[in-house]
Amino acid sequence: MFLGTHTPRLDQKGRLFLPAKYRDELSGGLVVTKGQERCLYVFPTEEFRRITDALASTPVTAKSVRDYSRVLFASASDETCDKQGRVTIPSKLREYAGLERECVVIGANTRLEIWDADAWSEYEAEQEQAFAQLSEEVLPGVL
Repeated sequence: MFLGTHTPRLDQKGRLFLPAKYRDELSGGLVVTKGQERCLYVFPTEEFRRITDALASTPVTAKSVRDYSRVLFASASDETCDKQGRVTIPSKLREYAGLERECVVIGANTRLEIWDADAWSEYEAEQEQAFAQLSEEVLPGVL
């Protein structure tokens, strides 16, 4: 499970330090791909395989499945962390997410998300009221 908010910087070679507490979980490899709201998703390879299997069981005749799969898989990149815990973010993905220097890495349960720091601040501010109101709908009877 990935939790928390971290603020690493992207270096000149397009590398980003992933939080040390997640390096063991990502040591078997990871997949970086486009996420919603112009962030990047980082999945451990095993979790990405689970998603792949789930999508493989959906009908190829469903246009939404085709559209989602095309974007998800076409933008996906297999990566590994180097010995210092850095992962290279491909230039097309950096461009998509608007990553330049200041980044935010958030834990999002089964994945990490990488955001441009300003974009994350804006998103978080916009979602604060909705977050307060959604608990009943998202987690009925839990909270």
